[in-house]
Order: sequence, then C-alpha cells, then structure tokens
Amino acid sequence: MSGGVPGYWWGMGHTFVGTCSWTDPKLVASGWYPSGSRDAEGRLRYYAERFPVVEVDSTYYGLPSERNGILWAERTPDGFRFDVKAFSLFTGHPTRAAALPADLRPLHARAPGDPALLDELWRRYTTALEPLRRTGRLGTLLFQFPPWFRPGDRAGAVLRGWARRAAGWPVAVEFRHPDWWLPQTCEASAGLLAELGMSTVSVDMAQSVADAVPPVDVVTTPRLAVVRFHGRSASWGTGSKEDRFRHTYTAEELAQWLPRLRSMAERSEELHVLFNNCCADAAVRAAETMSDLLPASVPASAPVPAAPGGNRFTS
Repeated sequence: MSGGVPGYWWGMGHTFVGTCSWTDPKLVASGWYPSGSRDAEGRLRYYAERFPVVEVDSTYYGLPSERNGILWAERTPDGFRFDVKAFSLFTGHPTRAAALPADLRPLHARAPGDPALLDELWRRYTTALEPLRRTGRLGTLLFQFPPWFRPGDRAGAVLRGWARRAAGWPVAVEFRHPDWWLPQTCEASAGLLAELGMSTVSVDMAQSVADAVPPVDVVTTPRLAVVRFHGRSASWGTGSKEDRFRHTYTAEELAQWLPRLRSMAERSEELHVLFNNCCADAAVRAAETMSDLLPASVPASAPVPAAPGGNRFTS
C-alpha cells in the first residue's frame, strides 16, 4: 500500500482499515516489520505508512501515559486514528491492584467499584489521551464489556453512568454477551446506545461456538461505526490467546462482509474496520486483503477529515 493515510470513500463514510495492535510480540517476531523499523518509533511509523487506524490495547491492562500520547501523535501523520481500549476496571473486568497507580491501590482494595476511584482513574486516563484528541487522532474510546454483561436494568445503569462520566468523549461499545443482538432485543439495544450517544462495535467471529455474538450492521451514532474481526477459531473462549484468535481470513470470508460494510459506511461519517486475529502477521495480512476489496483509495488531493467530535445523539 502507498504511504500516507490510505482511506476509502464509500457512500457517506470514510472507511479506515487496520489492526487491533501494532506491538503484539507475535507480529514483531513474524518479520512483517523490516530491519531498521523494529524499535518503538520505527514500528509505529512503518505501520502508519500502511494503515490509517490502529487499536491501542495496552490501555486495557494499565493506564496510558501522557508522554505516550504525545509520542503517538508525533509519530503518525495527520488524519491517522487511534481507537483506544478502556481500562479493564471501567468495563467490570477483573483488575489486578498492580495495574493501578500506587496511590490508588488502597482504595481499590477497599472498594474496587467506588465511584470516586473510577472518577480519578477516568481523569488520569483522559488526561493521558488529550494529546490524541487535541491533534485529531483520537478515533474513539472502545468499551469492551465482558461476556457476563447482559441486557437488563443493571447494565443500563452502568452504561448511563459512563455516558455521564465520558460526556464530550467519543465512546464505542462492544458487547460480548449475544443477548444484546438477538432479533427480539436488537432494536432496544441499539436504541439505548443511540440515546447515550455511543457507537456500536459489530463483530465477526465463529458462529459455531457457544455464546457466539451474531454479526450485525447496527449504526447508533452518525459520527462512527466500528467492526472488529476476531477470527473464526472454534477455540474461542477456551485455550491460549493463540488458540482463541488463530484464523487466517480468506478473501471470500471478508467479501461476505462487503454489503454490511457498505450499509454502515452509508450511515456514518467514519467506519473503522479492525482485525483482532493477532497471531503472527495474520491480522495485517487480513487488513491488506480487506483494503484490496474496498473501493479505490481516496485521491491524494482529497482531504482526510478531522476525527469526529464528542458524543452526538442519533434519532
């Protein structure tokens, strides 16, 4: 692919294709990064010459630093997007005390869900990401909720709480419990996210496994739609990380998504298509194949739009 920020105009939306990590050790070891581009700066610059968006997954395991936010902005071209995963405690996942700043660990030990703790963590998290937002490189904050987070009043209260806390920040939500997107619940789930100004994350995964999340083309904010391709491993939910995500997408499998992607692009300003089958170089190869399947790249003279702003409600 050519340098700069490759993108695709398709209907209303500007479509960005990338992967869910650029630092995964298996990717680095695969040889995809050439010699001379394997240090922290070289990897990101090389990646950003080939793809216009990437997901930051390290922020799920620990808070980001403002220094990293500054460096990420400096090492990527204008128009590049970072979709940043929410810290694990924000989405109700088990979180080790060591993942928190030392001064907040006593409070976490006493009350891990304390609103004051979440408020302070959120303040530090967003302060670190301000350089990305200020330079137009922040795509969205990605809240990936766990498989036990199912539809109901309690889940609704959690989402409303985060909508209040995250006011002014772009948020996208991925549900891992299939009940959110069943035919009888899909409309209500989409309505809730639209009311809260949160974008929907659609997923591709093996439909043969227990609790598989069905593929949908739901768009709940006009600013952004997201699709994450997790691979189609029959070991989803079991085994090692490699077992869960080991899958090499074929062009035929990816082409099955083109009608959905077209529909989503026509209803959003931006569409982010991200590959999470992070085993060796499988994700970058799938992203390259998907890019080849999409319409022609934006002409060099066409401006890349600034990242969409904060939350906007949709009707």
